[in-house]
Amino acid sequence: MAFTAKDVQLLREKTGVGMMDCKKALAASDGDMDKAVEFLREKGLAAAEKKAGRIAAEGLVCAKTGDGVGAVVEVNSETDFVAKNADFQAFVSDIADVVMAEAPADLDALLAAKYPNSDMSVADMQREKVLTIGENIQIRRFERFVGGVNVPYIHMGGKIGVMLNLEVSDNLVGNDAVITMGRDIAMQIAAMSPAYLCADEVSPEVLEKEKEILMAQAINEGKPQQVAEKMVAGRIKKYYSENCLLDQAFVKNDKITVAQYIAETAKELGGSIVATKFVRFEKGEGLEKRSDNFADEVASMTK
Repeated sequence: MAFTAKDVQLLREKTGVGMMDCKKALAASDGDMDKAVEFLREKGLAAAEKKAGRIAAEGLVCAKTGDGVGAVVEVNSETDFVAKNADFQAFVSDIADVVMAEAPADLDALLAAKYPNSDMSVADMQREKVLTIGENIQIRRFERFVGGVNVPYIHMGGKIGVMLNLEVSDNLVGNDAVITMGRDIAMQIAAMSPAYLCADEVSPEVLEKEKEILMAQAINEGKPQQVAEKMVAGRIKKYYSENCLLDQAFVKNDKITVAQYIAETAKELGGSIVATKFVRFEKGEGLEKRSDNFADEVASMTK
């Protein structure tokens, strides 16, 4: 499979590896992007697969709660100027309200739902906003949590939105200390971007692929088979500590894990607290950014 200079650039952006090494990886992988990433990781050149694509598109992420329900939504715009527009911000907040109130099954159901305080559907209002604001606006994704204690967190004015769900004993419902703990953990999720809640959520397929890559790294470092196997076991623990929220070192006290922080808080408050799930949306992650230059665009319009 042939590859282009754009493929080389994309691989470089995904991995942070130099241009020549990216070209070699694509050549060795017949142009297959995923295989090229694995090739670079096995050579010890690429960082762990954190970057699924360029974080590019503008817009906002909103996370909010009400009546025991939580919602996180991402709505994209063409420029960051629109993201600062009060009308656009109100639209995004309203979309979160619709998600909480209507419990849409998917994006199509959300678009068909009634928009608050109007006779329009969400899709109709979206088209209206495109006309009044003057940019393409797209509702990209949403998550809805029901039950337990839902703790929202917004980072950098809507660049990242997090929702954490906790199950707590009856005596801790409405306890401010639980919310404070939840906010600490939600901030950690925003900062550390864990892929999973706990090790049990890592699929056997993902784990096996990780072991293969780690084994290849150890062998490429010149380690004997038996030594390499022990190294892989140790590095898998590190993989969990980097990618699983409950196994991560707690950012406010790196002597304990997030799981230990939750357990200590529950003990202090005399109840039980269990983190059940979370969602983290980062504005525009995986979307292609507009690469045109505004000055060039204006110049082209005057010709």
